[in-house]
Amino acid sequence: MGDGNKNCFACCFSTTTSSSSSSSIKLLFFIVPLILVSFFVFILVPKNSTWVLISSLPSSSSSSAAAASNGSEKVGAVAHAEGSEKVLDLRSRVGTVDVHGSLEEAALSDEAALNRPASPPLAVEAVTQIQELNETKEESLNISFTDSDGLNISMTGIPNTATPLNESIALPLNQSRQVRTKLDKLEAGLQRARAAIKEAKNGSLLQDRDYVPIGPMYWDAKAFHRSYLEMEKQFKIFVYKEGEPPVFHDGPCKSIYSMEGNFIHKMDVDSNFQTGDPEKAHVFYLPFSVAKMVRFVYLRDSRDFSPIRRTVVDYVNLIARKYPYWNRSLGADHFMLACHDWGPEASFSLPYLQKNSIRALCNANTSEKFNPVKDVSIPEINLQTGKLTGLIGGPSASRRPILAFFAGGVHGPIRPVLLEHWEDKDEDIRVHKYLPKGVNYHEMMRNSKYCICPSGYEVASPRIVEALYNGCVPVLISKSYVPPFSDVLRWKSFSVVVSVDDIPKLKEILTKISSRQYIRMQRRVLQIRRHFAFNSPPKRFDVFHMILHSIWLRRLNVRISDDHGVMPN
Repeated sequence: MGDGNKNCFACCFSTTTSSSSSSSIKLLFFIVPLILVSFFVFILVPKNSTWVLISSLPSSSSSSAAAASNGSEKVGAVAHAEGSEKVLDLRSRVGTVDVHGSLEEAALSDEAALNRPASPPLAVEAVTQIQELNETKEESLNISFTDSDGLNISMTGIPNTATPLNESIALPLNQSRQVRTKLDKLEAGLQRARAAIKEAKNGSLLQDRDYVPIGPMYWDAKAFHRSYLEMEKQFKIFVYKEGEPPVFHDGPCKSIYSMEGNFIHKMDVDSNFQTGDPEKAHVFYLPFSVAKMVRFVYLRDSRDFSPIRRTVVDYVNLIARKYPYWNRSLGADHFMLACHDWGPEASFSLPYLQKNSIRALCNANTSEKFNPVKDVSIPEINLQTGKLTGLIGGPSASRRPILAFFAGGVHGPIRPVLLEHWEDKDEDIRVHKYLPKGVNYHEMMRNSKYCICPSGYEVASPRIVEALYNGCVPVLISKSYVPPFSDVLRWKSFSVVVSVDDIPKLKEILTKISSRQYIRMQRRVLQIRRHFAFNSPPKRFDVFHMILHSIWLRRLNVRISDDHGVMPN
């Protein structure tokens, strides 16, 4: 038996050492070690590695409470960048913008010296970032409190330390997604839009079948035009369907608050910018009307805002529980629109509605927490008939015999000062508390070179748009007011800004403006009033599209990620 085994082994060995198999043995001795080495490398080296561009500055902390959510829903954390950040800017030859709306200009032209703006246009680019959440290190917050109006507000979230972004560096991440999500694709499209807008500053004028912005009325006409075209190409809005009229999906269309109702109506029926798929939306619209809340929810003369606040809280809680999008960004890609004076008050109902969300407001008052970087100033238009029939027109600049005109109710701190110094005291400065019998308000505007537009109780006034409609150069007298579309329009090129302290010098200021300069301003008024025109259905570059464009710009200021990662700058 033992000998048989030996013979068998010898036979096998002799066979393998034959000339035809010797090369196979050598190859086997080479391959086996290679396989072993590859196995150890596979075990020891991390399987996934990817690179992402992030940006760094000396860190600054900002804690964030979180919005209401289900336990299963994701919660994001938003950190706002400060005025020191580098931003994509639609303006030219301007200085820095801080969160309070102050403007430092390196130099002023002669025309600018006469028309120094009361507040700056918007600086545009990535000023809000969604910070990465490290759930293994951070502790969750579960906060429930009762505010001053007795509203119970529950918030679940994660404390966050924000790092402002500026310089780009490359760092490896331990995890990567092999397939991009729909949100990643949306953000990639927005990044391409940002790059295109930057490139447009130094490019040539683009062709357009309707209108090509040009002239000193724009901070940067080429950048604005490219931004507008990018908006038309890709901007999509999801309108929440929840809520019943009259408070939701309804609003006044024939009053001083007409922009509120008309915008709600247009968004509900718009097919160009609205999407029925929230996964394709860049922003989400909260379709409530503050004007209708004041009428149907608020108890008249009570000064009790809690019913309005409770309505807003309940609505946001509803959509936050039903959809993941509010909690994903803490409202940074959501917007509200209100033309009622109490629009800001309604936004204070929830911390992140005021701090993070885009608020499109007629009452754009920086002293009441209006932030020009993320909020939108919209024009107040008094459409008594719902149409512009007979409201737009007027003679040329040389056929306007009256220097300046104002007529209106006496309320707020500014108008009494104006009336005290100028009411019925000068034939050139026609200031009236009440118009004389037989005198037409719009005809007086059309016969005046300058139309005085003082703030009342609130900073906004429909006279500004009325002046533009009638070809009259607006004279803005207000405090802390951000004029509409200041991110695009260079107001000092077609209006005059007068401080309250300079009201006694009003005639002196206006008469110092040369006839040549006045004619230039008046022609610019005629050129830009298309941006304030209300049309039904809307037309390109009109007030509806300008409001959308301002919201589009604010969305470009925000980067959002499904996994709360830091996005590229």
